Amino acid sequence: MARKLATADRVDRDALLGFVRPRHRATLVTRRRDGSPQMSPVSCGVDSQGRVVVSTYPQRAKVGNLRRDPAVSMVIHSDDWDGPYVQVDGTAEVIDAPESVEPLVEYFRSISGEHPDWDEYRAAMRTQNKSLIRVTIERWGPVAARRVPARAELTDAWARRREACPGQVSAPPGSRRDPGGAGLPADRPGPTTRLALGQGEC
Repeated sequence: MARKLATADRVDRDALLGFVRPRHRATLVTRRRDGSPQMSPVSCGVDSQGRVVVSTYPQRAKVGNLRRDPAVSMVIHSDDWDGPYVQVDGTAEVIDAPESVEPLVEYFRSISGEHPDWDEYRAAMRTQNKSLIRVTIERWGPVAARRVPARAELTDAWARRREACPGQVSAPPGSRRDPGGAGLPADRPGPTTRLALGQGEC
């Protein structure tokens, strides 16, 4: 199996939007009154003008934050946790009902395609008093992908480190419990995993 390497690719705006359009999971970062970050998991789409759009309600904390300070950051995630992602920064506007209804139609279309009954959808948006957050992208980072070491790779590295550090590396990464009772899940890097990866001293 080919090794999966971490990557960070700089892209232009067209490539950025091509990356973001099929991805609908994001973390939206707004700022509270005291300047601390408020983070919200959201579903997002991209409208015809290349703006990132998010459906919401007017009483949500993120909406209040954006009305006060429209500066916003988002991390657009892939469906797979170890898939590529990108951070975008920009300025948001909040559109409330009834002006939000047609932009919400475009939002739905960008994520799910055609609705079986658009009149019903429009009526639901009015009844629910839905708002829309619309983010104009002003800058963005590289499209990045993390690299998660395979279990076999960790186990091989553990064996090498065990030889180099006798008595200090007792459980292979991924073991729930070593003979001495000190378990170490692979997804919780601790002293054993750090030693196995060559990140600690004997």
